[in-house]
Amino acid sequence: MRQYQLKETKEIKTIICNCCGKEVPVINGCPREGVFSVDYEWGYFSDKDGEKHSFDLCESCYDKMIRGFRIPAEVTE
Repeated sequence: MRQYQLKETKEIKTIICNCCGKEVPVINGCPREGVFSVDYEWGYFSDKDGEKHSFDLCESCYDKMIRGFRIPAEVTE
């Protein structure tokens, strides 16, 4: 007798940079370039209380964004 388990999985098909529109290559659900992904839910003391913001940036757009920081991002290895 065979018993089966139904599995539902999600696999990344495409990633598009929200800033420049570049499509990041994805093979078997795995991005082939660096991607900065943000999923943030705003809290009580924000004008965006309860909103969830999500976006992806390619590495180039991420680099441009952090170059504009007055205080540099902390980088560790």
